[in-house]
Amino acid sequence: MKIAFATQDQQRVDAHFGWAKHLAVYEITPEGYDFVHDHGFGEDLAEDGNEDKLAPKLEAIKDCAIVYVAAIGGSAAARVVASKIHPIKVSSPEPILDILDKLQEVLKGTPPPWLRKALLKDQPRTADFDSDDEVKS
Repeated sequence: MKIAFATQDQQRVDAHFGWAKHLAVYEITPEGYDFVHDHGFGEDLAEDGNEDKLAPKLEAIKDCAIVYVAAIGGSAAARVVASKIHPIKVSSPEPILDILDKLQEVLKGTPPPWLRKALLKDQPRTADFDSDDEVKS
């Protein structure tokens, strides 16, 4: 599963989603995690109401299941959720590697329902229907 982190310093989750200079992406499994890519963004970030700044960020994390942020606006949160990405807000700047260590431990056990759903983000859906072709009356 891929996880994104909104960061200014590429070390901690310390950025508002819309204003983040970087979105660092990691791949995580119960066995470990690996850095995948750092998406850097330009200077036109702190302009409130500039929804266009969100499009490249959403594109950059489209294959992520979760994005950790220091803050996120309502419209951005709605767009993230609509992209089937679970936003998680941290209450104070937190090292990315600490979050990854904690998340890895959760994955080794029994993840909560929201995380199990996030893990299945790109899995094809299957339905458990009886194989009866006839409708019984």
